[in-house]
Amino acid sequence: MRTPRLLPTLAALLVAPPAAAQVLAITGGTVLPVVGPRIERGTVVITDGIITAVGAAVAIPANATRIDATGKWITPGLIAVGSSLGLVEVGAVRPTRDGTARGSDNIAASFRAWDGLNPASVLFAPARQDGGITTVATWPSGHLIAGQAAVLDLRAETGGPVIRRAPALMIAQLGAPSDAGTGARAEELAKLRAVLTDARAYPLARARIETGATRPLAARITDLQALQPVLARTLPLVIEADKASDILSAVALGREFGIRIVIAGGVEAWRVAAQLAAAKVPVLAGALNDIPGSFETLGATQENLARLRAAGVTVAILGNGPGDEDAFNVRNLRYEAGNAVAYGLAWDEALRAITLAPAEILGVADKVGSLAPGRDANLVIWSGDPFEYATRPEQVFVRGIVSTEKTRQQLLTERYLRPPSPR
Repeated sequence: MRTPRLLPTLAALLVAPPAAAQVLAITGGTVLPVVGPRIERGTVVITDGIITAVGAAVAIPANATRIDATGKWITPGLIAVGSSLGLVEVGAVRPTRDGTARGSDNIAASFRAWDGLNPASVLFAPARQDGGITTVATWPSGHLIAGQAAVLDLRAETGGPVIRRAPALMIAQLGAPSDAGTGARAEELAKLRAVLTDARAYPLARARIETGATRPLAARITDLQALQPVLARTLPLVIEADKASDILSAVALGREFGIRIVIAGGVEAWRVAAQLAAAKVPVLAGALNDIPGSFETLGATQENLARLRAAGVTVAILGNGPGDEDAFNVRNLRYEAGNAVAYGLAWDEALRAITLAPAEILGVADKVGSLAPGRDANLVIWSGDPFEYATRPEQVFVRGIVSTEKTRQQLLTERYLRPPSPR
């Protein structure tokens, strides 16, 4: 009796052989992992976009494509913790600005800024290619509560920036009563307290609130709902404040409601560094400006970051120099860090303040902000010390893919250096 031949199943026919892993080995450079000491003549191995080995004596897989970084510096990709990239294209042109919601009575907690993101923004490329920035937190502005921020990876070759975490932060401010629709600082603070009080009561009285059986609320129901992660401590509340007294009010508010507070701007934060350290409140501040521009910034000093770190405050660098650093000139972030070093901040602390520290604040430190096995391969090969003015990013990797996208500046240079074709 003939044994019937068994035909292969459809599933077996459709199973493709596993693709070979894409392995890169960056060798010979000065590696700055941030989570450990610098490594001279170090190696970073990347497998399918993930860092799999970092060290001075790393076994390099036989199938690895080698990149010689001898004489170069290798750091994690820089992280711009506060920016309007993708939300504002040309500040002076209203149709290109999508970072400020209309809100209701100057409250826009439910505004998800990333829903209006422009994935084709020409500002992404210079931030990445000129500034070595691979990750940004893009956030809204305006009002007492501006809305929710998202974390983006500035990927280019495979479809544009990708959202890594959203929401990542809730953005608010103190010290600008007119933006809050109030007439004085105390009234502004009272309004923010009233919104948080109603948000805290919302889950307990939801049925009555949604049927209109309560007193008038301090914010719309959608805004009260959006604030629930803040009250649950899963979403930090960033409060933009410069004056020392406003910063202390923000710290007290955090203690009153049991929420996680982050100070942004923080021009006079050094004056209350001890209180910030005791409350474990991080500060996002800059280092390029020491000229008082208002009554709130009379205590401006370029030693702000160094003094805060000396007191034990966690700091991340937020551009405060001229030229609208939160958008077009976000690429200048590394110069802020270098300037902070010139005014007393340790070099390693300055690097941490634009890599791992913002990653921790944003809740993405398990993936970016350092060079360690298991982290995504967001990294930069620099021609030298990244804080030096003449240094340039030579190769920028986002999730293991080296970015070759040209900036608008490069395209214009090539266009006008090339002689016109004869007609």
